Amino acid sequence: MTKSTNLTWHSAAITKLDRRVQHAHGSCTLWFTGLSGSGKSTIANAVSAALYKHGISEYVLDGDNIRHGLNKDLGFTDEDRTENIRRIGEVAKLFVDSGKVVTTAFISPFQSDRDQVRALFEPEEFIEVFVDCPLDECERRDPKQLYVKARRGEIKDFTGIDSPYEKPAAPEITIRSDQTTVEESVNQVLDYLRRKSIL
Repeated sequence: MTKSTNLTWHSAAITKLDRRVQHAHGSCTLWFTGLSGSGKSTIANAVSAALYKHGISEYVLDGDNIRHGLNKDLGFTDEDRTENIRRIGEVAKLFVDSGKVVTTAFISPFQSDRDQVRALFEPEEFIEVFVDCPLDECERRDPKQLYVKARRGEIKDFTGIDSPYEKPAAPEITIRSDQTTVEESVNQVLDYLRRKSIL
């Protein structure tokens, strides 16, 4: 529920369709979700680099980077996680309106939060990419040593340890990052975008 009053939506002179025509490709949000250490950011950035190489207007929104700025006032309680995802969903929507393919990399552990973001978009503009990796493999990788700290009790409300991760009910794309290379994962995403005539 909005706290702002006396607002009127201002229609822009240039539409989303205009921008898509100018870019000569569609726009969408690739929403990468999965446990910490699953490979979300690595794959999302690799997809973005491949899109850039092919002349696609793109941008990456990464969970850690967003928490350094826009969402630096939020913690990791369930309520803060929900607000974190709500805000980034609104930002991603603006990028899609600008005609870009935006890749996001957020744990986004709750199905209801991801569904709320999906509802912001038109059909086929929101593409949920589940980076599926077993917890023990994520812990083995543990690139930021977060699981070690969580197991010691130094980090509270850590997803997969003392806070739940709800696997996507029906993701558009599922990547088994423990079984595929980054290059194979990128090709899987690009193939999907081509089939949907976004590229």
